[in-house]
Amino acid sequence: MTTTINDGMSTEERFQNLVLRPIIKLQNNLFIEIFKNYVAKHKNVFYDLSVEKRIDYIGNTIHKDMKFRNSLKGTIIGLFTIEEYKLYIQNSSALNKRMMNIVKERLIDNVQAITTTSTLAAV
Repeated sequence: MTTTINDGMSTEERFQNLVLRPIIKLQNNLFIEIFKNYVAKHKNVFYDLSVEKRIDYIGNTIHKDMKFRNSLKGTIIGLFTIEEYKLYIQNSSALNKRMMNIVKERLIDNVQAITTTSTLAAV
């Protein structure tokens, strides 16, 4: 997917397309593992749900579990440059929403990967 950048974009949309999307794409496999770990810590109930319910579970987890949400944000923000961070803090609330929506969509798109592979048990 190619992201278009143009002069009519809002600052938030430009930041999303130039900074957030590339970082989230880079960290995609890590987000899947972070979510699998979350599921394991919550008794693996995710794996017993229908596909529709799994999608709801992903959305509810990202939007309602603040500790999990903050972990995801930290995974993204930790890869910002200083300049990117300065831009981010000017409008962090709106950018946080954009971040979480992109991560949610990526996890939903990867629901099969989350389902078909299991986390290795500690030896």
